[in-house]
Amino acid sequence: MNNKKITRIGIALGLAGVGAMTLLATAGPASASQFYGGTLHPGDQRCVQQYAAYQVRGDGQATGQGAKFKIQYNGSTVPGTGSPGLVTAWAAELRTSLGTFPGPGYYVACATNNGTTDTNVRLQLRTDGEFS
Repeated sequence: MNNKKITRIGIALGLAGVGAMTLLATAGPASASQFYGGTLHPGDQRCVQQYAAYQVRGDGQATGQGAKFKIQYNGSTVPGTGSPGLVTAWAAELRTSLGTFPGPGYYVACATNNGTTDTNVRLQLRTDGEFS
Protein backbone atom coordinates (compact mmCIF):
# COMPACT_ATOMS: atom_id res chain seq x y z
CA MET A 1 0.00 0.00 0.00
CA ASN A 2 1.15 3.52 -0.56
CA ASN A 3 1.66 5.98 2.30
CA LYS A 4 -1.31 8.14 1.26
CA LYS A 5 -3.75 5.23 1.54
CA ILE A 6 -2.29 4.10 4.89
CA THR A 7 -2.63 7.66 6.24
CA ARG A 8 -6.31 7.83 5.18
CA ILE A 9 -7.03 4.48 6.85
CA GLY A 10 -5.30 5.64 10.03
CA ILE A 11 -7.30 8.88 10.10
CA ALA A 12 -10.58 7.01 9.52
CA LEU A 13 -9.82 4.56 12.33
CA GLY A 14 -8.84 7.40 14.64
CA LEU A 15 -12.08 9.27 13.96
CA ALA A 16 -14.12 6.11 14.50
CA GLY A 17 -12.40 5.61 17.87
CA VAL A 18 -13.08 9.21 18.92
CA GLY A 19 -16.73 8.81 17.92
CA ALA A 20 -17.08 5.63 19.96
CA MET A 21 -15.47 7.23 23.00
CA THR A 22 -17.81 10.24 22.70
CA LEU A 23 -20.84 7.94 22.65
CA LEU A 24 -19.60 6.11 25.73
CA ALA A 25 -18.85 9.32 27.60
CA THR A 26 -22.29 10.82 26.92
CA ALA A 27 -24.35 7.68 27.53
CA GLY A 28 -26.72 7.77 30.49
CA PRO A 29 -26.95 5.06 33.12
CA ALA A 30 -27.87 1.71 31.64
CA SER A 31 -31.13 0.12 32.62
CA ALA A 32 -31.58 -3.53 31.84
CA SER A 33 -33.85 -5.96 33.62
CA GLN A 34 -32.06 -8.39 35.88
CA PHE A 35 -32.74 -12.12 35.54
CA TYR A 36 -31.89 -15.40 37.24
CA GLY A 37 -32.84 -18.82 35.94
CA GLY A 38 -31.63 -22.04 37.49
CA THR A 39 -32.10 -24.77 40.05
CA LEU A 40 -32.36 -24.00 43.77
CA HIS A 41 -31.59 -26.81 46.19
CA PRO A 42 -33.42 -26.83 49.55
CA GLY A 43 -32.19 -23.83 51.58
CA ASP A 44 -30.72 -21.99 48.56
CA GLN A 45 -31.54 -18.37 47.75
CA ARG A 46 -30.79 -16.28 44.66
CA CYS A 47 -31.32 -12.55 44.33
CA VAL A 48 -31.07 -9.95 41.58
CA GLN A 49 -30.60 -6.21 42.13
CA GLN A 50 -31.33 -3.09 40.10
CA TYR A 51 -31.75 0.66 40.61
CA ALA A 52 -35.28 2.10 40.33
CA ALA A 53 -36.17 5.80 40.16
CA TYR A 54 -39.99 5.54 40.18
CA GLN A 55 -41.27 1.96 39.79
CA VAL A 56 -40.20 -1.66 40.15
CA ARG A 57 -41.70 -5.05 39.29
CA GLY A 58 -40.64 -8.56 40.23
CA ASP A 59 -41.88 -11.74 38.53
CA GLY A 60 -41.09 -15.33 39.45
CA GLN A 61 -41.94 -18.89 38.57
CA ALA A 62 -40.90 -22.12 40.25
CA THR A 63 -41.47 -25.83 39.69
CA GLY A 64 -42.41 -28.60 42.10
CA GLN A 65 -43.11 -27.40 45.65
CA GLY A 66 -42.37 -23.81 44.57
CA ALA A 67 -40.25 -21.08 46.13
CA LYS A 68 -40.66 -18.08 48.45
CA PHE A 69 -40.32 -14.72 46.64
CA LYS A 70 -39.90 -11.13 47.88
CA ILE A 71 -38.70 -7.62 47.00
CA GLN A 72 -36.36 -5.79 49.38
CA TYR A 73 -35.50 -2.10 49.69
CA ASN A 74 -32.84 -0.81 52.10
CA GLY A 75 -32.34 -4.32 53.46
CA SER A 76 -35.97 -4.95 54.43
CA THR A 77 -38.77 -6.77 52.66
CA VAL A 78 -41.25 -4.27 51.23
CA PRO A 79 -44.66 -4.98 52.80
CA GLY A 80 -47.02 -6.72 50.42
CA THR A 81 -44.30 -8.04 48.10
CA GLY A 82 -43.51 -11.35 49.76
CA SER A 83 -45.24 -14.51 48.61
CA PRO A 84 -47.40 -16.18 51.28
CA GLY A 85 -45.09 -19.21 51.33
CA LEU A 86 -43.94 -21.58 48.63
CA VAL A 87 -45.62 -20.64 45.34
CA THR A 88 -45.15 -21.59 41.69
CA ALA A 89 -46.02 -18.12 40.32
CA TRP A 90 -45.47 -14.67 41.84
CA ALA A 91 -45.51 -10.99 40.89
CA ALA A 92 -45.15 -7.80 42.89
CA GLU A 93 -45.25 -4.22 41.64
CA LEU A 94 -44.44 -0.90 43.30
CA ARG A 95 -45.36 2.32 41.48
CA THR A 96 -45.10 6.01 42.31
CA SER A 97 -48.39 6.59 40.44
CA LEU A 98 -50.17 4.21 42.87
CA GLY A 99 -48.43 5.49 45.99
CA THR A 100 -46.78 2.11 46.63
CA PHE A 101 -43.18 2.97 45.59
CA PRO A 102 -40.99 3.55 48.70
CA GLY A 103 -38.49 5.76 46.86
CA PRO A 104 -35.53 5.80 44.49
CA GLY A 105 -32.76 3.34 45.22
CA TYR A 106 -31.57 -0.20 44.71
CA TYR A 107 -34.19 -2.94 44.86
CA VAL A 108 -33.50 -6.64 45.34
CA ALA A 109 -35.80 -9.48 44.29
CA CYS A 110 -35.12 -12.87 45.86
CA ALA A 111 -36.28 -16.46 45.44
CA THR A 112 -35.70 -18.92 48.29
CA ASN A 113 -36.27 -22.67 48.25
CA ASN A 114 -37.76 -23.43 51.67
CA GLY A 115 -39.02 -26.79 50.41
CA THR A 116 -37.55 -30.26 50.70
CA THR A 117 -36.80 -30.88 47.00
CA ASP A 118 -35.00 -29.03 44.21
CA THR A 119 -36.98 -26.39 42.31
CA ASN A 120 -36.27 -24.71 38.99
CA VAL A 121 -36.70 -20.94 39.34
CA ARG A 122 -37.04 -18.01 36.98
CA LEU A 123 -36.73 -14.61 38.65
CA GLN A 124 -36.90 -11.22 36.89
CA LEU A 125 -36.62 -7.67 38.23
CA ARG A 126 -37.61 -4.76 35.97
CA THR A 127 -37.61 -1.05 36.77
CA ASP A 128 -38.81 2.30 35.47
CA GLY A 129 -39.23 2.30 31.66
CA GLU A 130 -38.76 -1.47 31.32
CA PHE A 131 -42.47 -2.03 31.98
CA SER A 132 -45.61 0.07 31.76
